[in-house]
Amino acid sequence: MTRLVVEPSKLKGRVEAQPSKSYTHRLLSIGLLADGDSRISNPLLSLDTKATLDAVKNLGGKVEEIEDGWRLTGTSGNIEPLGREINVRNSGTTLRFMCAISALSPDRIRLTGDESILKRPMGPLIGSLSDLGADAECRGEKSRPPVVVGGGLTGGETRIRGTISSQFISALLIASPYSEVGVDLEVEEGLKSKPYVRMTLKTLKLADGNIRSKSSLMSFSIPGKQIFKPFDFLVPGDFSSAAFVLSAGALSGEEVEVINLDPNDVQGDKRILDLLRDFGSEVKVRGKRVKVSGGNLHGIDVDCSDTPDLVPILSVLAAVAEGKTRLHNVTHLRFKEVDRLKALATELGKLGVRVKELEDGIKIWGKDHLKGGELDSYGDHRMAMALAVAGLVAEGGVRVRRAECIDVSYPKFVEDMRSLGAKMKVKE
Repeated sequence: MTRLVVEPSKLKGRVEAQPSKSYTHRLLSIGLLADGDSRISNPLLSLDTKATLDAVKNLGGKVEEIEDGWRLTGTSGNIEPLGREINVRNSGTTLRFMCAISALSPDRIRLTGDESILKRPMGPLIGSLSDLGADAECRGEKSRPPVVVGGGLTGGETRIRGTISSQFISALLIASPYSEVGVDLEVEEGLKSKPYVRMTLKTLKLADGNIRSKSSLMSFSIPGKQIFKPFDFLVPGDFSSAAFVLSAGALSGEEVEVINLDPNDVQGDKRILDLLRDFGSEVKVRGKRVKVSGGNLHGIDVDCSDTPDLVPILSVLAAVAEGKTRLHNVTHLRFKEVDRLKALATELGKLGVRVKELEDGIKIWGKDHLKGGELDSYGDHRMAMALAVAGLVAEGGVRVRRAECIDVSYPKFVEDMRSLGAKMKVKE
């Protein structure tokens, strides 16, 4: 088990944002179904995206490394698996996207993963794939993985809950154009994390995917028998991972700059720029360069329904902000790698912070200083990075257990933070 040891530090300097994990997943998935060679420049290679890359190869895609990324030869939707099992490891996005794509295979394919994946809900997606004619079932208890799916997609009508994971909707949008008769998809009970669905639609448009969206992403009409065209796309910088660096600058930085961040992109987590300002930090944006410096932070009230991945680092900012912060409308955070709301309440409490866990969020009373000590990431990459940032301002620093999980989404996190002056080291 790996520990990340963090000591109090002052940060200053510049790093380049790593490529977007979410775009990389989508480009690989859509390129797999395209007719011809797609070029993915500047992709992210992390544990999560490697899981998708391996799944793409297993389902018949051919991937060649080129100078600045990958050339992916697609299948035109003719999924002929090389093997009957896909291990997605710790990647929920891989599980959901490849589950829907596997429905196009005449052969049934089993999808499984690590201990965390076997606890992730899959019932709504499996139910919709069954509605659309696929042979799909959950083999785990309470509609959990492993899942087995195949047999082809006829199409038709289906309804799906949007409150558990937007990945269900994105998965159906990617696979449904290859159905026989088309798909009418209705989202029930509200859709969380809408920006991720917008990213899926943007990526599908690159491949000339025809998706008709109505009622603010709550209803979709998807013609069948489509064939995606190959595309050429440069993966943009990732706001989700940059949020940890920018927030570290707000906590302990003289001035921290992150380059290659496009504030005009559809990524929902670009909201971190506005939220840092709301907390009281100074944020300067010039083109694709973002500079953040510390200030007198104060508590805020935030509806995080569309930006749930920001909640761990926002909670750390709240822990040292004057007054009370409420982060709410994120019940879906209980269905991530770990119940993030419960985990945040527990670990921030160890730092001496007063925290109240809410049914749909978390309430935090900031304090002048944080205690240091031994913290647990629960094997969750965003928890690990958020707690590491807390260590920059905690008395005596922190030791974050199970820190190897950071490689799931941000393999260069420690390297980038050290380049800014953070006193961080990995211990086995």
